[in-house]
Amino acid sequence: MASLKDVLVPDIGDFKDIPVIEVLVKPGDTVSPEESLITLESDKATMEVPAPFGGTVKEMKVKVGDKISEGAVILSLESSNDAVPATPTTQAATSRATQPEVEVAATRQPAPPPKSDDQPKGAPLPAAAAATPAPATPGADRSGSASAHASPGVRRFARELGVDLGHVTGSGPKNRVLKEDVQTFVKDVMRDGGAPSGGTGAGLALGLPAWPVVDFAKFGPVETQAMSRIRKISGPALHRNWAHIPHVTQTDEADITELEAFRKSMSKEAEKLKVKLTPIVFIMKALVAALKQHPEFNTSLAPEGDALIIKRYYHIGVAVDTPGGLVVPVVRDVDQKGVMQLAAELGTLSAKARDGKLSPTDMQGGTFSISSLGGIGGGHFTPIVNAPEVAILGVSRSVMKPFWDGTTFQPRLMLPLSLSYDHRAIDGAQGARFITYLTAVLSDMRRALL
Repeated sequence: MASLKDVLVPDIGDFKDIPVIEVLVKPGDTVSPEESLITLESDKATMEVPAPFGGTVKEMKVKVGDKISEGAVILSLESSNDAVPATPTTQAATSRATQPEVEVAATRQPAPPPKSDDQPKGAPLPAAAAATPAPATPGADRSGSASAHASPGVRRFARELGVDLGHVTGSGPKNRVLKEDVQTFVKDVMRDGGAPSGGTGAGLALGLPAWPVVDFAKFGPVETQAMSRIRKISGPALHRNWAHIPHVTQTDEADITELEAFRKSMSKEAEKLKVKLTPIVFIMKALVAALKQHPEFNTSLAPEGDALIIKRYYHIGVAVDTPGGLVVPVVRDVDQKGVMQLAAELGTLSAKARDGKLSPTDMQGGTFSISSLGGIGGGHFTPIVNAPEVAILGVSRSVMKPFWDGTTFQPRLMLPLSLSYDHRAIDGAQGARFITYLTAVLSDMRRALL
């Protein structure tokens, strides 16, 4: 006879209010004893909570992002009276982790392979499917990875590389996926040419020595500070972009003396409209002129890597510094709007970003990005291309410099620009022409009308 029982968070040591980063089951799933239900992650350990007995999941009581402690209810599980409970050893989610970055997990039973009407059970995955693992973000619901038999450390490693563990064959006990299996999978994909040139770039980080694990407390006082949600999400994406895209960065300076004088002369009109007229909106308009002149910069690589997808719209992403980290909201149809309207929209998006109220659609669809450090300072730098875009413009603080006009030195306001681009899509000559044209437009915005 079946009975309904609550599954509680077992003894997890001294940890309290630990975030749930993965929910591995859903209502209706049948789980066996010791099969992992959820994954928790503190600043010192990652742990999987196993099922103390087998049964059918009736109701989930937690979701990704919840913070729970020992004794909290995870889910309701319907089990038969003759269900064999797990031993006390395996009921514990983890052994205590006392050193930073130590990851431990309970043994987990492998889940049955997913069924498909089109794919015979046990048949190898098609090359195309295995070659295009989707990039992961913490807490993402990915059924392939969820059903894989792997430790939290291997799961984190796979998430950083954008590998779906559902496509990886495990070589460990009970088909457990090991770190070496993930490395082998990615190496095979890269060797066989399966990873598309415009894809996630799973394997270029492999083959490097292991990251050193150091007990810094031996040398002096330390403090562990949790990374913000934004940095946890953006970090793997930035790593992927930097590792997979062959970056070239070209620098130049634009004479914006007249442009800045015009911007300041429009300040009163901007105040009447209750907008802040910043140099960025003029840079956005100049960028559109340059993108129309050089359309290869307004493209993305096709999934096969053998063609460019040219976009006939101009949505510009602008990196915004927030307390949690950088986010890139997108201003749409920049070519169809004046600087005042752009200033209003950018102000609204920036406020939403700082308040943490951006929606997913606010950050989608960009064709080109701007990363501006003008309000902070510094000179040229190397911005990382925001894939699947092929280029990004870095803007630094303008500086007054002496300029030789052929007779005497004149003070001119110069704006440092740093253009990074994907060398697979754009060559050096194209990069030089683009930034040269852009500086010419910024020096005389009338060119944008041509």
